[in-house]
Amino acid sequence: MSQMPIESIRDVRAHLAEVVERANHDDVPTVITRRGKQVAAVVSIEILRKYQEWEEREINRIIDERMATPAAGVPIEDVMRETLARSE
Repeated sequence: MSQMPIESIRDVRAHLAEVVERANHDDVPTVITRRGKQVAAVVSIEILRKYQEWEEREINRIIDERMATPAAGVPIEDVMRETLARSE
């Protein structure tokens, strides 16, 4: 996989249409920085949807795994917190 472009938010503002076009047609995400720190990315809607589908499958897999071997006495809040932490 090739290196993703990394641009400051100031630079992206100057040519946002080009950044969106690159993500949409060339499938090349652009990482956006603020004060040198990576804070966001512009990706195609297809990439976002694929990620969301993967995330949902992974969360369901983790929940199924936990339900198959329930831990007695563990509050549901702890189970959900662990499940969400594992999906990050």
